[in-house]
Order: sequence, then C-alpha cells, then structure tokens
Amino acid sequence: MTTRILFVCLGNICRSPSAEGVVRACIAERGLDIQTDSAGTGGWHVGDPPYGAMQKTAAKRGYDLSDLRARQVSVSDFDSFDQIIAMDADNLHNLRALRSTGSQAQLSLLTDFAPQLGADHVPDPYYTRDFDGALDLIEHCIDGLLAQL
Repeated sequence: MTTRILFVCLGNICRSPSAEGVVRACIAERGLDIQTDSAGTGGWHVGDPPYGAMQKTAAKRGYDLSDLRARQVSVSDFDSFDQIIAMDADNLHNLRALRSTGSQAQLSLLTDFAPQLGADHVPDPYYTRDFDGALDLIEHCIDGLLAQL
C-alpha cells in the first residue's frame, strides 16, 4: 500500500521541499512505496522554485530540488495524504485550523520522528541562514520517519 506524505513549512521554499527531496532520494535508493509532496501554509512563493541557497546545500548532499515548485496547502490535501508533517508548531497550528472534520490524515511535527535530538522544530534557514543545520536535522528526522513506516 502506498503511503502518501505531505511536508509543510511556511513558504514552501526551504524546509518542506528539502524534506521532500530527502524522502525522494530514499525512495529511489530503497525502493519504497511512498508518494510525497510539499506545500506552505502561506502563499507568497506559489510557483517559485526552492530558495537558491537551500537548493545549493541540498545539491551538495545529492538531493535535487530543482524541479519542485512552491504551492499552498489546500483543504483537499487532508483527503489526499495519509500523513501531513509540519516543520514547526506554528505551521502545525495552521494545519489544524484548516483541517476539515472527518479528515483521516495524521498531523505531526517532523521532529516527532527523532525525539532523541531534543529539537521541537526545524528552524527556518531562510531566516537563520543555517542551511546545513536545517538539512542535518531534516535528514535525521526522515530516517526516524522511514523507520516507523
């Protein structure tokens, strides 16, 4: 059975497309049956590619984000995905507010999948400028997520 996962951050140009890129690489490596996408709770960057510095950092680790384009989360996503995973508590709060009654999608934080790290969110490298640190955390959390699937 295919697992469908949506990664969500604020603008869908740094953290969530990176998480999608990491999972896509794992799918290719391990032959996993996962469909993935990413989106933002805000619509400022709809149609834009991931942020250049994030793409460059990801590419150094073998993740190609160049074909991704930002989009905004929609109500229909709650019916299209099994898991919707937010990068921080603010985005999780916004997802809960948007979620329709009866949706079966599981909502969680990405950091829930690596509790041993003690992180409660993935810091936004658009503001912190720590693209490597954000990607390190995303990779650890994705390992935990895939171990649970």
